[in-house]
Amino acid sequence: MPLYRRVPKRGFTNIFRKEYEIVGLDKLEAISGDLPITPELMKEHGLVKKPGAVKILGNGDLARAVTVHAHKFSKSALEKIEKSGGKAVTVPGGKAVTV
Repeated sequence: MPLYRRVPKRGFTNIFRKEYEIVGLDKLEAISGDLPITPELMKEHGLVKKPGAVKILGNGDLARAVTVHAHKFSKSALEKIEKSGGKAVTVPGGKAVTV
């Protein structure tokens, strides 16, 4: 049997990859109150499973000014949060899940 058929075929898995929980702005609109929206608050409302590393995407719009704490923000999410009068705070570090 040829060598190329005897050698196992495996792909590359990056062990340093970080996986983020993704939350859209339309989901954040459902959280009411004047408290800052943190990853722990998102977990309480069922938006994320693990509050380790959260990324906010710009899906939807915000109708009110709100302070959002997350590990990463997309450019459109930053623009929409600041446009609504809110504030985007980047949480340092975070326990991103490495697979």
